[in-house]
Amino acid sequence: MNKKNQEIQEKIHQKYEFFDVTADIGFWAYGKTLEESFENAALAMFNVITKTDSVAENESRKINIESEDLTSLLYDFLEELLFIYEVDLLLFSKFDLSIKKGNIDNNEIYKLEAVVTGEEIDWNKHYRGSEVKAITFHMMEVLCEDICKIRVILDL
Repeated sequence: MNKKNQEIQEKIHQKYEFFDVTADIGFWAYGKTLEESFENAALAMFNVITKTDSVAENESRKINIESEDLTSLLYDFLEELLFIYEVDLLLFSKFDLSIKKGNIDNNEIYKLEAVVTGEEIDWNKHYRGSEVKAITFHMMEVLCEDICKIRVILDL
């Protein structure tokens, strides 16, 4: 296995990694597929908020989003998760989604359908990490070549 293929395999198994950003937190999320990289981005965001390995899979929510490009789709997806977290007081640890490309009135769109699973927040049980105030578009990227990788910066 050449060095590039070895690095690709390591990134796929890594799922995500954090990078330094002043007053915010940034991460790269990885996946063999576009869907897996979106799932790992959501997992990374909730691992900023809590330790997702302590979040049970008791409640599910369905999410349907349409956006004009993949970066907007990612932003809208993470924003919707953050909204549900803040309004319904739910933490999520499992993400199952599909992304399809389509057309409406000769305009290309992307459709995301997801089922996200977790449980109600119980700060006596769950680790309290950092408060995520917002998702930012700053430096956000969705790249798919040998693997898919996503860059996100969260406003803390």
